Amino acid sequence: MALRFRRSIKLAPGIRMNLSKSGMSWTLGPRGATVGIGKRGARVNTSFMGFSSSQNLYKPAPRQRQSTTPQPASAPRTISLTCGVTDDGVLTFHDEDGNPLNESMVEQAKKQNREAIQGLIQRKCDEINGELDTLATIHLDTPAPHSSPRFVPEYYASPAPVLPTPPIPRWWEKLFTKRVAKLEAAHQQALADYQTQLAAWEQGKSRHEQEQERLRHFIEHEIHHDTDAMERWLEENLQDIAWPRETLVSLDISEQGQQVRLDVDLPEIEDMPSKIAAVPARGLRLSVKELPAVQVRKRYMAHVHGVGFRIIGETFAALPCARRVTLSGFSQRNDPATGQVRDDYLYSVGVERSDWERIDFELLTMVDVVESLAQFELRRQMTKTGIFRPIEPF
Repeated sequence: MALRFRRSIKLAPGIRMNLSKSGMSWTLGPRGATVGIGKRGARVNTSFMGFSSSQNLYKPAPRQRQSTTPQPASAPRTISLTCGVTDDGVLTFHDEDGNPLNESMVEQAKKQNREAIQGLIQRKCDEINGELDTLATIHLDTPAPHSSPRFVPEYYASPAPVLPTPPIPRWWEKLFTKRVAKLEAAHQQALADYQTQLAAWEQGKSRHEQEQERLRHFIEHEIHHDTDAMERWLEENLQDIAWPRETLVSLDISEQGQQVRLDVDLPEIEDMPSKIAAVPARGLRLSVKELPAVQVRKRYMAHVHGVGFRIIGETFAALPCARRVTLSGFSQRNDPATGQVRDDYLYSVGVERSDWERIDFELLTMVDVVESLAQFELRRQMTKTGIFRPIEPF
């Protein structure tokens, strides 16, 4: 016979709350005449002179069993799909396995996700046209040559470790010697960890301060006197530019930094984007058209001159000693006589600092870089539509 134990909590005379594995119940009344109330209903229990009786007052209604038969799903089936836009402006729809959707599902996807698809089309349009604008406006961030490079110190970003505070035992902890000793041992360990962290932090700060002092001396002294430092500094400044196309630059600094010669490997016209996009007012589509060859050449003409303009400006701004910058830009083109690839110089320009400082760098949006370079000593054979003939550089 199994024994069952239950816990009884006395709340008030004649009232008891009973806790057991089967749940909670109540017992009301004095000994000999009680009423039990639980999840099985209410029952009155009486006893007198060794005789006892029990009678149900009520029973809870039986709970209906839930049917285990699966009900047919009423919600429509959902699928995951991917929508994309190609460089030619074609909308593509694929399921989660990468398979193209049929026409009916494509139409349904367009109806249910019209705004999201419109946003996708507009972003693709901005991406295509933005590349055109970036290539044509690279000169707009050209720095002015009037101020010398200035060292701006960077503070050590890592915060110093915090000294741990001694623990204050609570009143009851003071009664236990082992407890107090344990708190003190934990504090001593925290102090040891703090000393280790502090030493590492001080070493890192010392290295940072040494690097800052080296950089300060490099900017304030070396780039004014050491041509090797000038080359490194100019190279760092040019590498920090986010070029829209890969641009290779060779440089040579002579005469204590007064003469700077630059050879620039310009992009080929075949690398220029040749499409323009527009979003029609009606329908979910992107219109992508090929630019006329004349417009592609004119954009190429603006871009290669903008590259030269930007590099000349970066050179004068980075090197206070530079008095003259000579820049020659070349491109790889096929030799019409042999068909082999050769380096053709498209233009070569020599600029004096005094002449360069006459440009208003606050109004570069008003500057036509093609015309701007023409005011200096320039070698260039170019038609109005952007056809270059090779030249002999300076």
